[in-house]
Amino acid sequence: MIPTVHVDRGHRGQGRYALTDPGSGHVWGVCTEVEGLFREPLRGTYELFGWVPDGAEVPRGWVGSRVWLVPEDRTLDAWQLEDAESLGPYPGTDGLVLTGLDDYVGPPEGHRGPVRLHDGYRWLGSCREFARVLPPEPVEPPLVLRGLVPSDRLRRALATGTRHTLDLEEVWLEIRDDRGEPLTDRLLRPKVRAWQPSSRGTELVDLELDGYLAPVPGYARPVWERWLAGPPDAPGAWAGLETRRRGAWLDLVRERGCRLKHHDRAGHAYELDGRHITDEPGLYLALGEAVNGPGGYFGGCLDALVDCLRGNFGYTAPATLVWRNAATAREHLSRVLAPEGEQYDLVALVIDVLTEGGMHVTLT
Repeated sequence: MIPTVHVDRGHRGQGRYALTDPGSGHVWGVCTEVEGLFREPLRGTYELFGWVPDGAEVPRGWVGSRVWLVPEDRTLDAWQLEDAESLGPYPGTDGLVLTGLDDYVGPPEGHRGPVRLHDGYRWLGSCREFARVLPPEPVEPPLVLRGLVPSDRLRRALATGTRHTLDLEEVWLEIRDDRGEPLTDRLLRPKVRAWQPSSRGTELVDLELDGYLAPVPGYARPVWERWLAGPPDAPGAWAGLETRRRGAWLDLVRERGCRLKHHDRAGHAYELDGRHITDEPGLYLALGEAVNGPGGYFGGCLDALVDCLRGNFGYTAPATLVWRNAATAREHLSRVLAPEGEQYDLVALVIDVLTEGGMHVTLT
């Protein structure tokens, strides 16, 4: 149980944070401000030589949620570049420069064969070779919990100040919205770097922790701040977002949805608003809201959709789904690309999965 922390009700989108022991459930402390959660991750660079675009040129500043690089000789599997961005032509050459996050799972060092690129919706182009420049070893900034209400156990550890007592070993950073409802969490293996009395109130501390935390990138911050204020009270709050931010919205919907207790309903009639289904995240966001209301979750990929249809996510067969404005999804998602570049019809696959799960789908 997370202790109550005073929250200024005039401020929205700040959230509440708790450090908890995954074994005992002990709460080390709670606060309403964390520094180091939102920051830009280190990005790798790809220099693509002999770049030939497929159709329109990839402009400088182009941004995509992800890009797949497919080796022309198919001796390697395709690999993914997340949060890709074009920096424009390589100076003095016929090349192109991309940056992004590849989690070090790209091609073997020294492999320089030709590759084709696509973003899941269209082929972008090809190059005769590439050079992969990894970012330098990161210097991780501390995670700072401001105005932390420490538990008695944490106070004793800080007072002792030994190497053993300042190693928290493994903790969950539990993240809740301003209403106190669970949103998401992150597993940490932190050590206390420093601490001092906080200017935010007596008996409070500012606690600095060492330990890797996957940061929330800048483009996703507005989405997080919206959710930290509380779940949406009307459907389609995501509709005006571009694909990357829709993906960030879907990530939070998924994490929150998997924590909620749903009451399965049989024989229900659902209505899906398809006006804004122009990409894959939009498809699953619209479907989640059709079944479980604003901010609702009902799968974030085909495998997850199958799991949701089996129960415990607000649905029990049989049921009906009226898909309004289905032509929008068909226009954008009937010819998407798999990682290796094979074309498939995502709309047809989703309908097949829903039908096999006992949901009768009508398109309008």
